[in-house]
Amino acid sequence: MTDPKIITALDYAQPAPALELARRLQPGMCRLKVGKELFTAAGPQLIEQLQRLGFEVFLDLKFHDIPNTTAQACKAAAALGVWMVNVHALGGRRMLEAAREALVHVERRPKLIAVTVLTSMTEADLRGVGVNASPARMVSLLAGLAHESGLDGVVCSAQEAPVLRRQYGPDFCLVTPGIRLVNSAAHDQSRIMTPRDALAAGASYLVIGRPITQAPDPLQALHDILLQTGELA
Repeated sequence: MTDPKIITALDYAQPAPALELARRLQPGMCRLKVGKELFTAAGPQLIEQLQRLGFEVFLDLKFHDIPNTTAQACKAAAALGVWMVNVHALGGRRMLEAAREALVHVERRPKLIAVTVLTSMTEADLRGVGVNASPARMVSLLAGLAHESGLDGVVCSAQEAPVLRRQYGPDFCLVTPGIRLVNSAAHDQSRIMTPRDALAAGASYLVIGRPITQAPDPLQALHDILLQTGELA
């Protein structure tokens, strides 16, 4: 596959199990996501090791700071050669535009996407931080801000994907965590959907962790998911 739709989340505390899992998967079937815990423990060296194994990496650090600091962080991420990097849309228009502008002259520019509302958050959680709007309403508002600021797309729940796809067209990237297989536990996610349904809803890429990483045979689990979604003939 030239553009794998599955992003396997390496939600580990240390690099050794992450690298062990990566060696059991195939770069042509998925990309890999490195988040805050693993990157803090392992640093840029891990990104280089995963790339040497042939994988493209989504560096999921959710930058959220003053515009200049966020811009420089995005530039540093791009220097690592990552495929995708993200920021928090709640940082506002100036921060989003600064992040985009920092990547304009990067030779291998990563995709730049914005986090809208974390898939673990409910309406009650939003009210607790002073936001009197539903998650869907906030996602729509923040996705619009990201689109107007020239970003490549957003992180959102697959449940919000159909509306965003209609609003922003086929080229706007929708990255959807909270993906669970049929009969899987939701764990700490509250807005979830199956892989097949998420792609049908308009998702561009699916972030999947435990159904692959905790499977007895991770490669077989990945293969089965791709079969279910129609990504493998």
